[in-house]
Amino acid sequence: MNLKGINHLAFITSDMVKTIRFYRDLLNLKLSAGIGHDGYRHYFFQFPDGVTHVAFFEYEGARAMNRKFPGDRSNLPLGFDHVAFTVDSREDLFALKDRLEAANIEVEGAVDHGIFWSIYFYDPLNNIPLEATWQFMDILQYPAVSEDDPLDIVDEGADPQAGHWPTVEHHTAKSEMHASSGNGHPMRQHFLENGLAVFSKGVSIEFQNSLKSDNDE
Repeated sequence: MNLKGINHLAFITSDMVKTIRFYRDLLNLKLSAGIGHDGYRHYFFQFPDGVTHVAFFEYEGARAMNRKFPGDRSNLPLGFDHVAFTVDSREDLFALKDRLEAANIEVEGAVDHGIFWSIYFYDPLNNIPLEATWQFMDILQYPAVSEDDPLDIVDEGADPQAGHWPTVEHHTAKSEMHASSGNGHPMRQHFLENGLAVFSKGVSIEFQNSLKSDNDE
């Protein structure tokens, strides 16, 4: 089992329309999917890799987070600091800076972080601190760490180290691989009936039929 990257980062918004305007129309992310019911919405914005997403929940009472600059210390009960996006070139980094400033959005930087440059800005509705980075150096040896008080654990290397967690004794049988019902059944049925989505390549017909049966219940 290997984690391949970020699938999505989920946040809260009080106004999905303005959120779509910012992430789709200004930052050029694809509005890839969404679900909404009973005053609740969950929408996804897709990056060009086709996998990574930023997602938002909208519901009554949702409020913007307190504004905090990336990396600034805080004693607030925040489990999130910022989201960093990737651009391919210095020109792309400054083109994004120009685009944001043309929209009257304040931008900090560029800042030289040694192996990459960054600009910083905020989602203007939800106060989410955002970063865009252009990396101009390639790491040749992992882990590459510059530390004034080195941790011994870093010397163990970049790859997972065995023996620190219990060995799996019970492996879930395929016949036991079930999922409880969430709020996605009507969405899946709607997508299939209207040609908005298809089952991914490699998903078995048996599994597809089992999900279709779930929809019929």
